[in-house]
Amino acid sequence: MSELIVVFGYGACGQATTERLVAAGRSVRVAQRRKPASLPAGVSFEAADVLDRDAVLRVAAGASQIVIALGFTYSGKLWRDVWPRAMANILAAAEATGARVVFVDGLYMYGPQTAPLTEDMPLTNVQVKPAVRAEVTRMWMAASDRVRFASLRVPDFYGPGLGALSHFGDTAFGALAKGKSALMLAKPDMPHDFAYVPDVGRAVVTLLDAPDDAFGQSWHMPCAPTRTPREILALGAAALGVKPRLIALPFWLQSLMGLAIPFMRELAEMRFQWDRPYRVDAQKFARRFWSDVTPFEVGAPAMALSYRQKA
Repeated sequence: MSELIVVFGYGACGQATTERLVAAGRSVRVAQRRKPASLPAGVSFEAADVLDRDAVLRVAAGASQIVIALGFTYSGKLWRDVWPRAMANILAAAEATGARVVFVDGLYMYGPQTAPLTEDMPLTNVQVKPAVRAEVTRMWMAASDRVRFASLRVPDFYGPGLGALSHFGDTAFGALAKGKSALMLAKPDMPHDFAYVPDVGRAVVTLLDAPDDAFGQSWHMPCAPTRTPREILALGAAALGVKPRLIALPFWLQSLMGLAIPFMRELAEMRFQWDRPYRVDAQKFARRFWSDVTPFEVGAPAMALSYRQKA
């Protein structure tokens, strides 16, 4: 296919999407403020700040589809400013070009829930980061009469190369690979859904290839059967040939550390994801597309061993 697909953001999910598109012979342009250290052969790059509308319009020119794979510094104050501006700019570009949009989204917009998350749950208006994600959701929904837009809602993800961006990253599998104890900021024995990054890339491409009737709506990312962080950590530790030693920081200690560490303060409002089982209902996506995701028995060892390869 000769259509041009513009990927805004080249973090883990943007990279996984780009690599899958390139492997299929697709035309891809990556856009962000700074050029990545490396890009697959044949992928073009345009420097653009997603907060600059003119730059977004310029980069999106000629695109038939747009992927939003953005990540901003984990700050509620910052999010209040940048997320609505970024969404407004991309919606303007999509309307101007007629390009369809696939958004690699999160699940914050539901706020605290006790049942498995479904796409028809109401959007929250409480807490800063969840409310911001609900606001940008309302923005694209309001534009759905003018822009073909699909949201892929993804829980916490894991996979090789994530580093500090994953609960199983540098301080977990990375520490085990160095013979140290893993450190986790989550409750280690609480069931929690995680998505494997290569699977996320596959799901994005699935939506890019879907007909228009898949747009104007949200889709939950399929995940492997729910496990606890401790169980997932044990799978990676076994691949490394080490004991799954684990230190988990309790919430009260995280609050104390938050007095001096801004990131710890930012985590506080999201504790509802970890003080109860956190499950994602992805039956809608599974019925329409596929559900054969990477099992933890494959994904956890792959991530853990990626740290051994770095050593």
